[in-house]
Amino acid sequence: MTTETRNYVTEKTKELMAAFSCSKEAKEAAQAWLDAAGTDREKEETARYVAELEADIMPLEQLIAFARTEAGAGVFGGAEAAEGVAKHGEELKAAGKKYCDCPACAAVEAILEKKKEMLG
Repeated sequence: MTTETRNYVTEKTKELMAAFSCSKEAKEAAQAWLDAAGTDREKEETARYVAELEADIMPLEQLIAFARTEAGAGVFGGAEAAEGVAKHGEELKAAGKKYCDCPACAAVEAILEKKKEMLG
């Protein structure tokens, strides 16, 4: 991985970790990757990190479907707010977007755009 790519991913990783919507698992994987960056463990941790990010990013179809469930209403602060999330997801999808645009998913999407460079 080039220094330029490592610096970019480091910046986006810090954004991910600061996001209110970042999962505990993603934070742990992000920190493990940061700790390994530039060391002999970097390649191994990069593969783990990418796998975690791919598992965590929310495709819009899933977001929309989840928002329209009782569990989604609980997560998003009520049925009305959850329906707003679902409608926002539909708007993003209609605009050609693939993933949720919350701060965590946006950071993950940016990191995954560098996946080939990260994995070498």
